[in-house]
Amino acid sequence: MTTDTMEAPQPARSRAVFSQEDFGLIRTAIAHYLREVQDQPESIKYANLYHRLGRVA
Repeated sequence: MTTDTMEAPQPARSRAVFSQEDFGLIRTAIAHYLREVQDQPESIKYANLYHRLGRVA
């Protein structure tokens, strides 16, 4: 067998980890958590995540 006939193994096709419905559920959970931490500095990070998830869902 020569190197011309040997094929490199193809990686398995990646599968989605979350469904579209999951993004909506996560976004709802983050919205609830945002109300709990609204006066803390980390709330900005969660607000940004909430908006990024809105683009996906």
